[in-house]
Parts: sequence; C-alpha cells; structure tokens
Amino acid sequence: MSIGRICVRDVYLAEAEESTYVAAQRMREHNVGTLVVLDKDKKPLGIVTDRDLAMKVIAEGKDPAKVKVSQVMTIDPRSLREDTPIEEGLRMMRRGQCRRLPVVDDKGALQGIVSIDDILELLAEEMSQIARIIESQVERRYLREQLGSNPIYGQ
Repeated sequence: MSIGRICVRDVYLAEAEESTYVAAQRMREHNVGTLVVLDKDKKPLGIVTDRDLAMKVIAEGKDPAKVKVSQVMTIDPRSLREDTPIEEGLRMMRRGQCRRLPVVDDKGALQGIVSIDDILELLAEEMSQIARIIESQVERRYLREQLGSNPIYGQ
C-alpha cells in the first residue's frame, strides 16, 4: 500500500511572513499540529509544528506576535511521494526523527500530509486482522481435533 492511500488530503497552510501567533491560532482553530508553507509552485517550502512554536518561541520567551513563521519553520522539509510504499515512509520518518511529512506528486506539488499516527493506525488494523485469522484457524484446528475427521458424527 502507498502513502497516497492513507495521507490526509486537507492540509492547512501558513505563510512564511505571518506571525507565529497567527499560525498558532490557525492550528487551534483546525485542531492540527502542523502547517505547511508553500512556494509559488505549490511545493513545500517549509513546515511548522506545534512543537516548533513551543520550543522556539514560547520556551525562549519570545513574543509570538513578533516572530515570523519563517524564523521557526523547518526549511525544505523531507517529503514523500504519493506512490511511496508505507514501509519506506515509516523508515524515512524514523531516520529523520519526524512525526509528519508532506506528501507530494511527481512534480513536487503538495497533495497531503501523513503522520506517524496514520501509519501506526493502519498497521494496528492490519495486525488485528491477522490476529483474527490466526484465532479462526486455531479454533478450527481445535474443533477438528475434538470432533475427529467428521464433525457431524464425531468420527
């Protein structure tokens, strides 16, 4: 399965020159922890997270109304193509120590965003399905052993 199948398509944006206060308000309004900054070609120029705001603005005692998004965002963030296999996306997140990555098309234009939580949710669903299959097989084997080769007559 590819990243494009599980990514969130509704991505909220920030402007590089707007204040981190405005960005934080947008995050709160939409209940998200990440905003993407795009260039004129709709390609990810930067990404700003709630953690960036907390660590680079609030924790340093700076005024969010005076600090621009461009001052705290991760510039030229790693991104995943829509056709990237999920396993590769997970590997990139682990190597880059990032929880969210922009998803782009073959021209590099933003198409969505994927988080480690999206991937873990999918993996949990897959593991649950595998567990149900194994449980079903174990139950059938047990019944065969208990009832013999002919489950109707016990022979």
